[in-house]
Amino acid sequence: MNIKTRLSFQFTFVVIGILLFFSALVYYFSFTSQRSKFRENLLEKAQNTAILLINVEGIDSTLLKKIHQTTSSLAEEEIALTDSANNIIYSNQTHYLSDKIILEKSFTSSPTYFSLGQKDGVSYNHTVDKKAYHVYVLAYDNSRAASLIELRTILFWSILFSVWLSITASYFFSKMAIRPISNIISQVKNINSSKLSSRLNEGRRRDEIEQLAITFNQMLSDLELVFKSQNEFVSNASHELRTPFAIMIAESDYILGKEHKPEEYTQHLSKMVDDLRKLNALLNSLLELAQLNRNNQIHLSPTRIDELIFNTIQSVKIKYPGRKILPKIEYSENENDLLIAGNQGLLEIALKNLIDNACKFSNGDVEVKISTSEETIAVNIIDHGIGIPVDEIDNIFKPFRRGRNVKYISGFGVGLSIVAKIIELHGATIKVGSTENQGTIFTLLFANKQT
Repeated sequence: MNIKTRLSFQFTFVVIGILLFFSALVYYFSFTSQRSKFRENLLEKAQNTAILLINVEGIDSTLLKKIHQTTSSLAEEEIALTDSANNIIYSNQTHYLSDKIILEKSFTSSPTYFSLGQKDGVSYNHTVDKKAYHVYVLAYDNSRAASLIELRTILFWSILFSVWLSITASYFFSKMAIRPISNIISQVKNINSSKLSSRLNEGRRRDEIEQLAITFNQMLSDLELVFKSQNEFVSNASHELRTPFAIMIAESDYILGKEHKPEEYTQHLSKMVDDLRKLNALLNSLLELAQLNRNNQIHLSPTRIDELIFNTIQSVKIKYPGRKILPKIEYSENENDLLIAGNQGLLEIALKNLIDNACKFSNGDVEVKISTSEETIAVNIIDHGIGIPVDEIDNIFKPFRRGRNVKYISGFGVGLSIVAKIIELHGATIKVGSTENQGTIFTLLFANKQT
């Protein structure tokens, strides 16, 4: 059973329950109201009978019976009057009101109402000159019976019509309520791995179904990012790995093709080792980039930026032993001014890539400056090398993008992509300023942890 049909049945059952409940209330209050009016008539009849027979002189049982027979009376009326010893001193058309019943219905309170069969009755105590008399009046309420039959008929057809109306209305409204879900289902069916850029209609972004669409779109965005990172990794890896593998295969074929002198074997094997090292470095860079693209949350802890700079400079100097890398740090009286919220391992990777590039693309000194303000901590990596062409600055942070003036310098074009992603994960900003053949300045702006 689908949701639309289930909602229709549930709504219909609720409506039926409400209708039955209110119909029962209407029937009950109508019944009690008419019974109350009829009991008033019975009491009035009992009081008049007692007054005429006991209080009015000249009226005896025979005359009273003629009065009852000639005047309008209640339907199937029965009247009995007894003294204090329950002896019947007057009766008229008694059927249910036998001696036994009268004895059983000797009520102490007055008036008291009772029922015999389909008739309603009243017991009324009348006192004259300290003598107690009991009057019993029993009759059938034709008007109430006819009214209740008519009411039951009206309620039956009203309920029947209301149920039909509720079924129709519930099906219509459930169809309208489910329509957004049906639209989402039809939209989702058109989404696959090649169409992850598609998004569901989020409407006004208010009700639960629209919130579901928003949540689903967020999931699609995450999936699209994962698939995009995967595709980029495969594309970039296949593109960059093709050349070194081709070179190594060519070198291997050349070595195996014929006999060579020992020094030639050594020379070719050395080239293959260099190619393998480059290949290893490339794979590590690709894996780092893929990992960063997959993880959008990192653990941050209080980190001193000056200590990171010193550690990174020492690491880079191992690769460039004769190069001067000059740290220039503005210290203040507050020792926490250089404290940032960061991930030490990732920040070392970013700084190492930037300082390594500064050394790789220049021959002079490299400067690393740290300055602070009330809101930010700025780290500047400055070189006086070949610079970056103006028309290529906007693309330097894209994977495997390298300037046209560095084609003869080894590299893969992945390092700055890793730097940009790390800085983004830290909520920081990276800026670059460069003049071709004069040098480049990379500026990292971190939020001051003291603000």
